[in-house]
Order: sequence, then C-alpha cells, then structure tokens
Amino acid sequence: MARRPYPTDLTDAQWAILEPCIPPPLPGGRPALHPRRELVNAMLYVLRGGIAWRLLPHEFPPWQTVYHSFRLWRLDGTWEAINTALRERVRVKLGRDATPSAAILDSQSVKTTEKGGPAATMPARR
Repeated sequence: MARRPYPTDLTDAQWAILEPCIPPPLPGGRPALHPRRELVNAMLYVLRGGIAWRLLPHEFPPWQTVYHSFRLWRLDGTWEAINTALRERVRVKLGRDATPSAAILDSQSVKTTEKGGPAATMPARR
C-alpha cells in the first residue's frame, strides 16, 4: 500500500477472511487498475464515515470506480455472501451451528391502518 493507512482499512487478518468472497476481475476484459483490497478499503471508508462517494479522498481509487464495484457486488450477491461468511464464523466461534436451525417472525410487531395505499398517508379532503 503506497498510502498511510486509515482507521477503516482492513487488517491482513480481516482481508484474509474477506478476500475469498470478493470476485476477481472478469477474464477477457481490461486489466484491473486497482487492487481489490483498496476498493474494499475505500468502500469501508465511505460507509463507516457516512460520507458521499464523491468525497472519497484522492489516495483511494476514483470514487466512480469504487461505487461501480460496490453496486456490482450488491447486485451479484457478493455482499450477501460476505455477510453469510462472517455470520457463520461468529456462530461457530460461539459454539453454535454455522447456520441457524430456526427463526422467529412476529407479524404483530407493526400495526397498519385500516385503510390501505395512498388513503392511509394522505390527509382527508374536506
């Protein structure tokens, strides 16, 4: 890494866990200009800092490249795969099965109005 690290950067141990989940560049296309780890570090900087993509510091790859990768990985399920891998690691570390065997859904938690659609959110006409 040619820049000073930010607090949001991945450690080597964290990257070792995430790297298998990150898709490689597509074969036959342009060669990747930026390492995948730098793309993830830039994404974490934006997401953890709560800043706009356009405010990404210049030490990172261009914000358009970072956002494009973030969006592609959201659409292709990469972030879901990362979430699953991390959840399973935590469950195993806690001595549980990697995947939960049951789930509880409470359908009474959110009350709705008796009216549906726009009538529920629009003021009554007089």
